[in-house]
Amino acid sequence: MSVTLETPSWLDSELYPFRSRFIEVPDARLHYIDEGEGPTLLLIHGNPTWSFLYRDVIRQLSTEFRCIAIDLPGFGLSATGDGRIFDPADHACSVAELIEQLDIRDYVLVAHDWGGPIGLAAALEAPERLAGLALGNTWAWPVADDPHFSRFSSFMGGPIGRFGARTINFIINAMLPAGHRRRRLSVTELRHYRAPMTTPRRRAATSRFATAIVSATPFLQQLEARLPEIVDRPALLLWADGDIAFRTKELDRWRSLLSQLRVIPLAGVGHFSPSDAPSEFSSGIR
Repeated sequence: MSVTLETPSWLDSELYPFRSRFIEVPDARLHYIDEGEGPTLLLIHGNPTWSFLYRDVIRQLSTEFRCIAIDLPGFGLSATGDGRIFDPADHACSVAELIEQLDIRDYVLVAHDWGGPIGLAAALEAPERLAGLALGNTWAWPVADDPHFSRFSSFMGGPIGRFGARTINFIINAMLPAGHRRRRLSVTELRHYRAPMTTPRRRAATSRFATAIVSATPFLQQLEARLPEIVDRPALLLWADGDIAFRTKELDRWRSLLSQLRVIPLAGVGHFSPSDAPSEFSSGIR
């Protein structure tokens, strides 16, 4: 059952002018927004963000589309039972539960970063509901044998990264500014990313995602094995070429995997493309 609750006092209603909704799933209370009417877009964020990442995209598209944007358990305004930190497979189960409870059908999955594998795994639980894909920079296969990813995972998910995440919100404070190339995040915007991470346990969820780049290899293997079930869906890739995480190598892999793929390059855009270039991201989807 979906309910509407009060939002926190730190949330700026001009920056994020949406009505908050909550839904109960196993071990979590998920926050989501449901704005506009028309073809349905289901927007899934990655690490270390929340639905705030898509706010300008939703502003621009909700006049023509129904935009459902979720906060993964432990991120944004979502909560987890006993402060539990979820693994990617757990997150995917939560998203799949939301899709079922809200009876979301004929939707286009809009996903970025960890939202890609999580959203795709959730979609594969009921592939008949999925109409298409609109992906930002992301992946859907194991990368533990690629030093580019394994070194990042080892550092950001290791003792130093975990300590930095718990104590000074390191992944938010370091990665979010670095992942914007077209523009600089404002102090107010950064505050909205920091504010949900109120405790060391919640902040630790950001380093858990870094660890999962390698530790979630079985989850990513299973996802890759099931991708052929949806390769016939129309697919859009909004590819930021200024990304420090995903490279031409990953772009080429997507080209080989998705038979109905169209690529729109986002020149000079950083990793957090829905925030760094929201107009181009939105117009590509439109």
